[in-house]
Amino acid sequence: MLLLKNSFLKYLFLFWVGGFLYISIELMYSGSSHITMLIAGGIGFILIGLLNDKFPPNKSIIFQMMITALIITAVELTTGLIVNVWLHYNVWSYRMFPYNLWGQICPYFSILWFILSLPAILLDDLLRYRIFKGDKKKHKYWI
Repeated sequence: MLLLKNSFLKYLFLFWVGGFLYISIELMYSGSSHITMLIAGGIGFILIGLLNDKFPPNKSIIFQMMITALIITAVELTTGLIVNVWLHYNVWSYRMFPYNLWGQICPYFSILWFILSLPAILLDDLLRYRIFKGDKKKHKYWI
């Protein structure tokens, strides 16, 4: 299997995986996406991986999923404020959802990110263990 020793190449690979998955999810959900979502997805997936790599293997996967959902929600908020509010691209608006924050994030999508965080965590484990030859103890789901 491919082994990327170079840290830059490793994170570039993870960035593209996360970016394309994020865009794919949006295309399946709403039928459209925007190139800025590739950036948001890439950054989010790298952050999920960094958490996953540091998260103790004996801790609850549910707790890790909660933190991951918060990370993705924070990336969405930051991206939304830059892309939609500051640059006026108007890529999305959650104003029609209850309890939205500035139309950029809302509980509905945070819950969705919580659900989708499990496959993201498992995919990160798989990639780190199989492709990057990670530590078996850290990547417990793919031993």
